[in-house]
Amino acid sequence: MSSALLPFTAAAAGGAQPGAAAFLIGILPWVLIFLIFYLLMIRPQQKRVKQHQAAISAIKKGDEVVTGGGIRGRVTRVVDDTEAEVEIAQGTRVRVVKSTISQVLTPASTKPAND
Repeated sequence: MSSALLPFTAAAAGGAQPGAAAFLIGILPWVLIFLIFYLLMIRPQQKRVKQHQAAISAIKKGDEVVTGGGIRGRVTRVVDDTEAEVEIAQGTRVRVVKSTISQVLTPASTKPAND
């Protein structure tokens, strides 16, 4: 746009200052970038965290779990809101903090495909 037409665009915009329009045009790409970042990165992560917290709080006796260290076992007892007892081998039970459980396996996902 020519600088000769700049006064006319300011008048058409309701008498707004030319600096204010330039500021809005300059900040618009940053707002769009943040919006896209939020929709593609932050919001899906928040959904995954909520799903994980719901799965951890719903742990009950008999569920198969995987800890953060990769140890797989079956829950034998839920001690309280923060701990569970997991049997990792026959006769070997460990108490784990629920927040260290990375995955709760459903019975359908643990069944072998060839059965």
